[in-house]
Amino acid sequence: MQDMIRYSVITEKNPREIVLLRGTGCAWKRCTFCDYHLDCCLDEAQNFALNRAVLERVTGQYGRLEVINSGSFCELDAPTMDEIARVCQQKGIAHLHFECHWMHRGKIAELRARFAAIGVQTHLKIGVETFDRAYREDVLHKGIGVSDPAEIAAQFDECCLLFGLSGQTADSMRQDIQTGLTYFDRVCVNVMVKNTTPVLPDPDVIAVFCQQVAPHYVNDPRVDILMENTDFGVGGAAQ
Repeated sequence: MQDMIRYSVITEKNPREIVLLRGTGCAWKRCTFCDYHLDCCLDEAQNFALNRAVLERVTGQYGRLEVINSGSFCELDAPTMDEIARVCQQKGIAHLHFECHWMHRGKIAELRARFAAIGVQTHLKIGVETFDRAYREDVLHKGIGVSDPAEIAAQFDECCLLFGLSGQTADSMRQDIQTGLTYFDRVCVNVMVKNTTPVLPDPDVIAVFCQQVAPHYVNDPRVDILMENTDFGVGGAAQ
């Protein structure tokens, strides 16, 4: 993929630094709407070289770092994970956010223990997209084979939701956010944007979200709303 912006600082709602690292690629790759897995490389040495350069930019200014990698934390190479730990210790990072697909939930306890041993609390985010199981699995192919939001949230702290898709309504989107806030510490709402997949954003649904749903949550400190997938400052083309 083209060179992308891989470091940014989020100054509002849970201020933190954020880095977009590169791994071997999402192991699931079946979500109908997602092409993030294209940001990958099978050469772990090349990934580490890139990731180390990105992590060198972390200052620790907020004591909180979010690490995303277009997949799950376990798809990052071991030297990169070591470098993340080193940077956390060197820069005084006390809170560390990672992403993880449902299929890798069995690896979370070990991750938490590893960073807890150096005084870092981990926060795991899962892409749920919607709590409507039929829509999530039959349309989006997320690979989360349970319906109970409490079960989904058991090993995770934060969730991502995806809005702007045909069939969604103001009520369904509000219900998803409220469910997310009930079972998770934080909710990140992503509005669908056109990408390389056949799944297209529905402008009518996006309008309903903007007019009837977003105003109720735009100032909620536990809810991030991303109208563009680059709104956190990473992922766009580097100049």
